[in-house]
Amino acid sequence: MIKLEIAGVHAELNDDIKKYVRKKIGKLDRYMTRAVSKSAHAEVKLKEAMRKTRKECTAEVVLHLPKDTITVKETTINMFAAVDIVEAKLRNQLKKYKETHGNPRQIRHILGRLKRKSA
Repeated sequence: MIKLEIAGVHAELNDDIKKYVRKKIGKLDRYMTRAVSKSAHAEVKLKEAMRKTRKECTAEVVLHLPKDTITVKETTINMFAAVDIVEAKLRNQLKKYKETHGNPRQIRHILGRLKRKSA
């Protein structure tokens, strides 16, 4: 499980949104290796702002990983939708992180299998 810090900027956070963030962002450890997920730390900032014509909700997640830091930010009119979009973006970034920082032995094994199939 990822360690989460949830903060509201100019917004009162109720239990529903906190639970939703824990559910969505907390499950991202599926896309990490065990060693990485033990030391992963996420800072979630939820911000509400009133513009002239509409309310803007911003969700920003800073994910601290052993060899990298991933930052994702999204603004929509609904806080739950912003969390959903941020979660999807983080999932894609974590897949890329896992490919580049994965086990080199496993990567060599997969590349070797691909070379044998194409030959």
